[in-house]
Amino acid sequence: MNITELLRTRWKTLTLMGAGALLVGLQWGRIRAAVQRVEAVPTAQASERPASHGILAEGRIVTYPGAEVIVGTDRGGTIVRLLVAEKQSVTKGELIAEIDSSEERAALTEAYARAAEADVDAKFFDVELGRSQRLLASGSIPKDALDRSNHDLDAARARKHEAVATGNRLAAVVAKSRIVAPIDGTVLERYVDQGETVAPGARLVTVADLARTRIEVEVDEFDAGRVVVGQPVVVRAEGFGDASWKAHVEEIPDSVTSRRLKPEDPGRPSDTRVLLVKVALDEPAPLKLGQRVEADIAAAR
Repeated sequence: MNITELLRTRWKTLTLMGAGALLVGLQWGRIRAAVQRVEAVPTAQASERPASHGILAEGRIVTYPGAEVIVGTDRGGTIVRLLVAEKQSVTKGELIAEIDSSEERAALTEAYARAAEADVDAKFFDVELGRSQRLLASGSIPKDALDRSNHDLDAARARKHEAVATGNRLAAVVAKSRIVAPIDGTVLERYVDQGETVAPGARLVTVADLARTRIEVEVDEFDAGRVVVGQPVVVRAEGFGDASWKAHVEEIPDSVTSRRLKPEDPGRPSDTRVLLVKVALDEPAPLKLGQRVEADIAAAR
């Protein structure tokens, strides 16, 4: 190979190497620009999307204190009358059920009869005492005769008091055999049937005033400081589509407690402590007592 051919060969090699380096440089520049565009997109989107500072929490529909009562019985026996059914409306004082009290009623009649008899004796001995006092004053009878008249009168009065006390006790037992509604409301559940024999303390029915309901929301303890009375709340529930209802924070307890609702998200811990915030609905809602809901508590201003 002469000098001329050698120079041509080296020139071609250098030309190819330069072109390759130029191509690599262009490709690297394109890759770097693409990476910069990808990194810039989330930042721009994050700056355009306002961060939400509200609190999302789960809750359930509950009644106000005293608006739901489990009606039981203080005494045992056989239920001879059960006058209500589930979903039935009742008024305060209305008879719900009656327990057999035939023996107590008979004993009550007997006690009142003994009281009446003792009262008759007391009136008789009272007259006898007056006669004995006059005879003693005239010296016709000894003093011990007057003492016997006093004794007979006191004994008759004591028998009357005892019979009346027994009658009052039996009357209280008979009264407890009649179970009445403690509040106006609706019968949610009925636990017994007519003819059943129940023990003292047995549950008979649950009565609730469905017009006095609110929401008990479980706010995570770490968000407890972000909740204030009066905060607006939006309530939603499954089965109602996109429907929502306005509400507000009504009451905040002074202590946290264990979670009562199992989280629907399996990734959320179930052993956390929560604040049971009470939320009042601002408009009618077709929600059922005990139903699970989602509450979106607005950010405090």
